Amino acid sequence: MPPSPGESVEERVSKLERRQEEAIEEAPEQPLPPSHGMSLEQRVSSLEQWQEAMDQQFKQQQQQLEEKDNQIMRRAAEFDNFRRRTEDDKDKLKFRQTCAVLREILPIVDTFERARKALSPEKLETLHAVDVHQDYQGIYKQLVSALKRLNVSSMKVEGQLFDPALHEAVMREPSHEYEEDVVTEELQRGYHLDGEVLRHAMVKVSMGPGPDLGG
Repeated sequence: MPPSPGESVEERVSKLERRQEEAIEEAPEQPLPPSHGMSLEQRVSSLEQWQEAMDQQFKQQQQQLEEKDNQIMRRAAEFDNFRRRTEDDKDKLKFRQTCAVLREILPIVDTFERARKALSPEKLETLHAVDVHQDYQGIYKQLVSALKRLNVSSMKVEGQLFDPALHEAVMREPSHEYEEDVVTEELQRGYHLDGEVLRHAMVKVSMGPGPDLGG
């Protein structure tokens, strides 16, 4: 450390000794250099060497602290990633469990659907039968409403291009109404849960040739 202009040796020694005392509090393990039997110049040189050693030690400690800070930041990031993965796994598990329960319920909905189509009011002969049909329809509507509250939605498939991610082709037949690979009929309704496929729709698919546009 170069002396300040006009600074005497005694002042410089005094300043270095004050810095010694301050540094001792931060790094008490570094012993003070001996000063007995030394001239002022020797004491200055010894104190400067001691100060350089203290500065080097401080830099090393600062580097160690920075490394520890970096380690803490890495551990925090790893923990945050682990927490997010755990939450994602919980959400996926919950979704799979919900799907499993709903897949058990959907066949009941299918039965109601078939009965609704077979037992139209005009086919019922007695007033009692009409009442039974209305009660039956009421139960069906409650079931559909419950599915909607669970974010279950039915697919609209007829007239759509066949998509194996959504549809399961049970039959293929020629059609003059629909182009090739277009769904012509829904055989069993498909459903989404929160935008994900809960059950594929079973469909009939056109083999073409489609409408005769030249006619």
